[in-house]
Amino acid sequence: MNIVFLLKQKSQVAYVYEDSTLRQALEKLRTHGYTAIPVISRSGEYVGTISDGDCLWFLVDNNVGDLKTAENYPVKKLLVKERHHPVNIASTMQDLLAGVMDKNFVPVVDGRNMFMGIITRKDVLKHFTGTDSRASGETEPKKDIGS
Repeated sequence: MNIVFLLKQKSQVAYVYEDSTLRQALEKLRTHGYTAIPVISRSGEYVGTISDGDCLWFLVDNNVGDLKTAENYPVKKLLVKERHHPVNIASTMQDLLAGVMDKNFVPVVDGRNMFMGIITRKDVLKHFTGTDSRASGETEPKKDIGS
């Protein structure tokens, strides 16, 4: 199966730029209720992923006590290399499975390392349990806010 069917496109995904501030990243994580978020360059290349834990430990390690001070630190200072590997848009389902085993999402890039979007563990599980309507071409019913 082509993994493109599971892709949440860049336009549907929250992300931060590598030159965004730590405060901006924290606010975006909180606003969207995420525990991790992709980081991209201004040209659109995937740079890495930061988590709420990365932010917390950076605040503690650098004795940052308030959000105003967090504006002085760019997100790129928080990046931990080699931790959140992307998959190529042409990857196989096996490649994708290796990525979602211990992460909530896998970043997807093209051949030039341009960020295309993400595939969530939830969507992979839906696919394998037969509850993914996107892969079959069906549209998913809308949910009420309370459900």
